[in-house]
Amino acid sequence: MSAPTLAKEAPESVDEPVLRKPSARKRLVPYWLLLPGIIWLLVFFALPLIYQASTSVQTGSLEKGFEVTWHFQTYWDAFTEYWPQFVRSLLYAGTATLLCLLLGYPLAYLIAFKAGRWRNLLLVLVIAPFFTSFLIRTLAWKTILADDSVVVDVLNTLHVLDVTSWIGWTEGDRVLATPMAVVCGLTYNFLPFMILPLYTSLERIDGRLHEAARDLYASPATTFRKVTFPLSMPGVVSGTLLTFIPASGDYVNAELLGSTDTKMVGNVIQSQFLRVLDYPTAAALSFILMAIVLAMVTVYIRRAGTEDLV
Repeated sequence: MSAPTLAKEAPESVDEPVLRKPSARKRLVPYWLLLPGIIWLLVFFALPLIYQASTSVQTGSLEKGFEVTWHFQTYWDAFTEYWPQFVRSLLYAGTATLLCLLLGYPLAYLIAFKAGRWRNLLLVLVIAPFFTSFLIRTLAWKTILADDSVVVDVLNTLHVLDVTSWIGWTEGDRVLATPMAVVCGLTYNFLPFMILPLYTSLERIDGRLHEAARDLYASPATTFRKVTFPLSMPGVVSGTLLTFIPASGDYVNAELLGSTDTKMVGNVIQSQFLRVLDYPTAAALSFILMAIVLAMVTVYIRRAGTEDLV
């Protein structure tokens, strides 16, 4: 008797899933969703920018009309005449940004790691200044820094004004209408723009990294230097940019808290547009400021070593 032969059943055919290409209509959906934002940027950013660029190379007057003559000499004339205001704007904005970082980092650290159940309340207090007008907040500093205010009396008692007068940031016992008043206003108004990105960056740090550092016998200072601060660099970069860029073009603080000797380039642009009515010079000043800030921001981001902005 021959050995039985085992019949092998043929495996059932399994239908492989067919990958269907999305239809042309579905492929266009992301572009349709982006369309409103693109239109917004074109209408409210690109077109005004192009218009201002054409204005900067015009010649003429408001009575006779302006005409595009490609007069690029306006840029050189504007820069050579108002370069002190450019330097002053960058100096004030840089000082205010540094002060915002020194004041904002400890507060953001406190909210992120130590606040506990008070975290939401502290965040509300940080953004509370936004509940009032920028103009009102700035005008309040005229009272805070008045000659007979408590703040000025304390600064006099601590001889702080002696130092600031020596470096030229105040005039004797007077703070209002000095560079120090302008920087104080800039620091106060833009401080939330520093705290919020810092808090967001610090809040993302995994707490187990701090525990690992303690397990390796790292001191609190070493943990901050090696772990916390490097991981919070995206927030530092974002906060400094959100503070420095608008502060460099600000004119409200210098107008309300400063004097003729503390005018920033934003004040010059505002004056050229609304008082002198020299639109080409005003547009040229705007583009020069934009180019300077853009160059500084590009170098800063590359030197910071991070593009992971919050």
